[in-house]
Amino acid sequence: MTEEKAIAHSNDDQHLVETTVSSEIMAQGKMLTVRYDEARLPNGVISGREYVTHPGAVVVIALTQTGGVVLERQFRYPLKQVFIELPAGKIDAGEPVLTTGQRELLEETGYTAQDWVKLGIQHPCIGYSNEVIHIYLATGLSLGEHARDIDEAMDVFVWPFERVMQAIDAGDITDSKTMSAMLLAERYLRKHPLPGVQV
Repeated sequence: MTEEKAIAHSNDDQHLVETTVSSEIMAQGKMLTVRYDEARLPNGVISGREYVTHPGAVVVIALTQTGGVVLERQFRYPLKQVFIELPAGKIDAGEPVLTTGQRELLEETGYTAQDWVKLGIQHPCIGYSNEVIHIYLATGLSLGEHARDIDEAMDVFVWPFERVMQAIDAGDITDSKTMSAMLLAERYLRKHPLPGVQV
């Protein structure tokens, strides 16, 4: 087998793919849907798959001119705990992904940004949800008034980039989207340095 054929064979995932045989809704919420599917496995066996469908979300690393990262502290009900996070929010039906990031940043923090760079995506819970989180770096910030929903309560503050990374190392930031986004931002900023931003 040639090296080219070996690479092509290693990239062929068909021997891993599961195909849907049937699908039903187990529970329907305002944002989330719980489904139960029967899937045919590569070996022909039929197995059940429970999962949550999600509209997707956007997380934003918003950097001030001095290299500070805009953060939030908010209570997350499922874990009954306050978390430090980057601004983020779900994608509304039919809404462009970038528009979601711009809207959520303004609504939650009061900041707008001139420049936006998409750094990538994250799949936060591949074992039980189809959620995709889009990651953006936002710079050229201006601060105005936030427009939070009536059910949103949070503290907004700014930390130096390095302090955020230290908090991740120390286990003080454990939110997966924030950790993934900061890692991608750090890698991007090492290749594309910005004045005043120390990574």
